[in-house]
Amino acid sequence: MQFSTHLLKLARRPCNYRGSLVLASRSLSASSAFSNAQSQGTKVIQPTLGVAAAMKAQSDSRFQPKVQIFQEFALKDGVAVVTGGNGGLGLEMAMALAEAGATLYCIDLPDTPSPEFNACAAYAEKLGTSFNYVKADVTSQAQMSSVISKIAQQHGRIDACVAAAGILGPTETSALDLSEDDFRKVQNVNTTGVFLTAQAALNGMVKTGSKGSIILIASMSGSIVNRGHPWVAYNTSKSAVLQMARNLACEFGKDGIRVNTISPGHIYTKQTAAVLDLHPEQGKIWANSNPLGRMGQVHELRGVVTWLASSASSFCTGSDILVSGGHHAW
Repeated sequence: MQFSTHLLKLARRPCNYRGSLVLASRSLSASSAFSNAQSQGTKVIQPTLGVAAAMKAQSDSRFQPKVQIFQEFALKDGVAVVTGGNGGLGLEMAMALAEAGATLYCIDLPDTPSPEFNACAAYAEKLGTSFNYVKADVTSQAQMSSVISKIAQQHGRIDACVAAAGILGPTETSALDLSEDDFRKVQNVNTTGVFLTAQAALNGMVKTGSKGSIILIASMSGSIVNRGHPWVAYNTSKSAVLQMARNLACEFGKDGIRVNTISPGHIYTKQTAAVLDLHPEQGKIWANSNPLGRMGQVHELRGVVTWLASSASSFCTGSDILVSGGHHAW
């Protein structure tokens, strides 16, 4: 009983519980949680969804049952920003948000978008939404602030921002020989760039009163060490992103803004393909370290990024979700 009260209180503030919250909550009965919360004076908001909808239909013959789960994940009329959206994970996640109904702004460094981006833009138009390319440097506070503030002003809202721009840096250089410039470059893109993206989006959300979602793309490498690979710069930068999200979640939860991270594991992308070109045997090692015995695919992040961007995840702030070989875990 005491623990169920604690879970309800956690749902009302940013949390950084990665496993116990979800698993333990499944073992609690709704009645005990509600009665305990009421005895402690906790205000419980129960939308008419799922079990509550079924109970309503049983007691009210006028209540019309309808499927609502897809609407919970919808982003119709929403506005989303994705950095690193010209290809790879960023483009795939942007496409998923567009399919959910959002107007997309993909920010990246090349002067012109890639053929893959152009194909996605044409496809999004056929789906009835908009897919826009914006050239900007995530390491420039002035550029990111200008670009995202204009988007917020134009639409009067920002519903989701995915900070996916990132670099791996030198893949074969020992920490003994890693140059100051190379180390700083990785931190500048992967940590400072993520912060400047989040900062600009948060400003846009606060100024427009948007209760949106900030999604920072971290990595399993922020929590573990890629043994056999001298990736100290990359791993350091991704670890910083995890702590950044926890801090931002706690600071802006009061504004109704959610901040979470996604930590891709061994996912097959252009970055990992470059490593495998040098070390083909590494592919089997990475595949065997994934739960399903294979490398993950970029499309396997579609569901989790859409969930985090939608209202369905409204209480999950400061959480990190691992996506690796088809496996999602807290």
